[in-house]
Amino acid sequence: MNKPIKIIDLFSGPGGLGEGFAALKDDDGNSPFKIAISIEKEKSAHRTLKLRAFFRQFKGSVPEEYYDFLKGKLGKTPEEQLYKIPKYMAQVAAAELEAQNLELGKDNDLINKKILEVIGEDECILIGGPPCQAYSNAGKKNKKDYDPTADPRNFLYKEYLKIIAQFQPTVFVMENVKGMLSTKINGKSIYDTIFTDLHNPCKSVKTKPQKNRIRHNYKILSLTVPESNKKDVQPKDYIVYSENHGIPQRRHRVILLGIRQDIYPNIKDVCLEKVSTQTSIEEVLADLPALRSGLSKLENTDNNWVYNIQKDVKKTIKSLKENKLPEIADEIELIYKSIKAPTEKQGQVFSLKRTSSIKSKELSDWFYDKKLGQYITNHETRGHLTADLQRYLFCSVWGTVSKRLNWTPRSPKSKDYPKYLYPKHKNFDSGKFADRFRVQPWDLPATTITCHISKDGHSYIHPDYLQCRSMTVREAARIQTFPDNYFFVGNRTEQYVQVGNAVPPLLANKIAKVVSNILS
Repeated sequence: MNKPIKIIDLFSGPGGLGEGFAALKDDDGNSPFKIAISIEKEKSAHRTLKLRAFFRQFKGSVPEEYYDFLKGKLGKTPEEQLYKIPKYMAQVAAAELEAQNLELGKDNDLINKKILEVIGEDECILIGGPPCQAYSNAGKKNKKDYDPTADPRNFLYKEYLKIIAQFQPTVFVMENVKGMLSTKINGKSIYDTIFTDLHNPCKSVKTKPQKNRIRHNYKILSLTVPESNKKDVQPKDYIVYSENHGIPQRRHRVILLGIRQDIYPNIKDVCLEKVSTQTSIEEVLADLPALRSGLSKLENTDNNWVYNIQKDVKKTIKSLKENKLPEIADEIELIYKSIKAPTEKQGQVFSLKRTSSIKSKELSDWFYDKKLGQYITNHETRGHLTADLQRYLFCSVWGTVSKRLNWTPRSPKSKDYPKYLYPKHKNFDSGKFADRFRVQPWDLPATTITCHISKDGHSYIHPDYLQCRSMTVREAARIQTFPDNYFFVGNRTEQYVQVGNAVPPLLANKIAKVVSNILS
């Protein structure tokens, strides 16, 4: 077996991109890649990263104690008991070495030292996505007083470049939002600047390679347009549409694949394989137990939850008929008496079990772990205002009826709401908040899971109208394709942020396969 290629993972978040590479196996069951070091500044994400690093130390022979923790038998956090088990001290120490709670741009000297310690003079690859909020179409750059030159996040990719310049990886994978292609600073496209800089990292950041490493330039490839295609590659050709590659999510991100110039002449086309049928969220959520939401400002009981949905439903039905939506009104009238509190109530962080199994072998192999059995974690709902329960009911019923009647769109826009269901939100009907409440229909890939899911969940309404709630962390993690044995550490808000900021591990795994083919 060849020695695994070491990976430097920057801006790691909870480790989605790294997980995809680390989980890759060749035809003989060996791992072509090994995460040598991960760098993440946010503390809760780093705790998740460390736990996954601990999991990986056992190379497939993960001990029962890890699963006991996931079943809720060893405290609420890995720090309580799991990391204190004497016989696993070496693995804990190795996980601490791998997962570093450091910040690029602030701790550079220490980061360089740590990378040098674990990489030495070995060949390596670099993966990661510099924080993208500054490039986001929904971010600060849409505000009139926003000054991109004063936002340090616009230049964090330079820290990424410095690592390329110093360690000269054979390949790098850099992920970012689509807004990167349109953002301008001082009238100049950030896309053009980044591409120029990535082509010659040493020159762009005035940094020399580490001792015994040779300075190289890089060729930036698209994962969607073949190199053999004679046409010039356009900026949009670097966007990867996740739903085209088997991910149950319409997540569209710029992914740049950099190949070192001495490797490039020997490679063929590197495109990701497309699927013939997109994966719906039903395929990855249907096996999870039904839950009810909590109640934010009332006594949080099953009876109160049912009562508060049903007591106002006639007003909802009446207003829908007045708004010329008889199909939605009739459906709600047909089903509202069936709403009952689920057996598992609001769910819990530990000890819940799946109620069925995923049908797709590829997906079940990816999500399930035989040692974990049917146990799941992080499947607990948040509380909602009672007024929102009617809006969630309306949206989820719309998702069902719209499929039956071939409607577009599949989730109601603000203009479709009767006045009774308007939230207390200024300018709700202005068009700026058309998708403030959005159901995720069963039969489609979800819209992009972002860290905004940590705020209120309105854009991630569960498709089952009998549950009247937003998605749990585990459901968001399933849509992001995190395996079930991946536990998110921190409070629930922090967990949502981690999941929303991640690269889907299954997509990363497919990219890792492309990279492995290049290097072999």
